[in-house]
Amino acid sequence: MSGAGDREPVFPTRQSLGLMKAKLKGAETGHNLLKRKSEALTNPNTVPEITRRIDEAKRKMGRVMQIASLSLAEVTYAVGGNIGYQIQESAKSARFRVRAKQENVSGVLLPAFEAYQTEGNNDFAMTGLGKGGQQVQRCRETYARAVEALVELASLQTAFVILDEVIKVVNRRVNAIEHVIIPRTENTIKYINSELDELDREEFYRLKKVANKKQRDTAAADAEMKKKNAEREANGEKHKAPEVDDSTPADILQAEGDEDIIF
Repeated sequence: MSGAGDREPVFPTRQSLGLMKAKLKGAETGHNLLKRKSEALTNPNTVPEITRRIDEAKRKMGRVMQIASLSLAEVTYAVGGNIGYQIQESAKSARFRVRAKQENVSGVLLPAFEAYQTEGNNDFAMTGLGKGGQQVQRCRETYARAVEALVELASLQTAFVILDEVIKVVNRRVNAIEHVIIPRTENTIKYINSELDELDREEFYRLKKVANKKQRDTAAADAEMKKKNAEREANGEKHKAPEVDDSTPADILQAEGDEDIIF
């Protein structure tokens, strides 16, 4: 049977057919738009590019952290074991800060972090004054580069996670429309068309039966009339006009006199 698959629970009418056709057109339009969005998000300039930059940032992070660890070991050897306490006592406010902004990639807002340093704040000016000043300054610069690399890696990793989740959602919607909504709507349209065709055939058959019955009734009435006329002719009866009684006056007002009325 046509439209026997999964379909919407609708009553087969012309109005339902129009609604299902409009729904099918909207589903096809949405599928095309989501398909193009998925292709735009997965093109070589988005996800593969972010993946490549993440790989480079991780390699850079590894090298910078290695240098920073060696620089910290030099500071510890030159100054002593109390370098941490000296830094905590010297630092009053954070000089290295991070600002956030948003980038629009194919309609998806991705966060981007940017590292910067505030000017006019040098809390480490007196650190390492007794000994190891150069090693402390070099270690400070090395860790500043490490923090910058870490912020860049965090920005890329966050953008990749958000973009990957959006791509998964878009692909799920594309698959749902392509494999569930559109086939179900098409099956519903086929079901409604088949039911309407069946109703049209039933109506045509009913009208044909009514016309045949009228023809039979007319033919039977004509045959009965012919039979009666034949019987009358056989009995010698003819249709005559009704006889007029001569005693009946022509004027009804002269039929009889009116009695006098005495008040």
